[in-house]
Amino acid sequence: MDWIRGHTIGRGSSAAVSAAKSRFSGEVFAVKSVELSKSQLLQKEQKILSELISPYIVRYKGYDVTKEKDKLMFNIRMEYMPDGTLSDEIRKQSGRMNEPLIGYYTKQMVQGLEYLHSRGVAHCDIKGQNILLGETGAKIADFGCARWIDPAERGGDAEAIGGTPMFMAPEVARGEEQGCAADIWGLGCTIIEMATGGSPWNNATNAASLLYKIAFSEQSPEIPKFLSSQARDFLNKCLKRNSKERWTAKQLLKHPFLESNSTAIQDFVTSSPTSILDQDIWNSESTILQTVSCPVQRVRELISNSGELNCRWNDDERWMTVRIKS
Repeated sequence: MDWIRGHTIGRGSSAAVSAAKSRFSGEVFAVKSVELSKSQLLQKEQKILSELISPYIVRYKGYDVTKEKDKLMFNIRMEYMPDGTLSDEIRKQSGRMNEPLIGYYTKQMVQGLEYLHSRGVAHCDIKGQNILLGETGAKIADFGCARWIDPAERGGDAEAIGGTPMFMAPEVARGEEQGCAADIWGLGCTIIEMATGGSPWNNATNAASLLYKIAFSEQSPEIPKFLSSQARDFLNKCLKRNSKERWTAKQLLKHPFLESNSTAIQDFVTSSPTSILDQDIWNSESTILQTVSCPVQRVRELISNSGELNCRWNDDERWMTVRIKS
């Protein structure tokens, strides 16, 4: 190996991420790795990430196969983002960010999504844990659930639906479709995450009732009343239950909320109630599940593979990552 693996800095939907250092140049970067025999999903992620070049997307630095402890490992090398995830930053801000800071990060996320969607890629798992921070601000990362919007153009088959249940759009929870509009819904949920330090869904008591609500109710996540009218209108454009009514990333870039909050980060920190970021309801891992023709069966499948039907979301165990081939 021409690089040295350091400590684990995170776990994505399909692999572990470690810090690494080049033996020759001393450059520090991040490596996402999994055993070669189990690397099908990571290889798909590598193919997508290798075609992306944007200041708002984590930078791809290549891939290799290494032998470590008698195991062959498939590795993706990426730029190292020293300031952690957006969720980490929310914790540092005592569970709630001030609105100019929310607008600053939101604009960068929308710029990243506009680029992805223009390249025919849907991220499919937008949330605070998948947004990395560094000197230039926020970048979209973890493409473990990403997909080509039209896989036929890439010579591939239709892919299984995936993502994190708490951030899933209604059409995704029903198993109908997963595309650019679902990323915009996830963006809206992430803004609520920044604004409140809590779940985009209030009073969620168990997985079954929440997922049924996302899929079949007429409700959307509650928009915080303490936000400005521009911020609330922006969220309203993101959280339309009808995917066809949601604004696109290109449209959102022209929204007054982003224009008024596009200046430098402010250091002001607002106090807030106790954050619930450490609850299991928040740390749910990404899930990829088979497409099911019946919407009710789809939600049941999602629930059964995300944890026990009557699971306690405040205990010390995290939901398990589950992937089922379609």
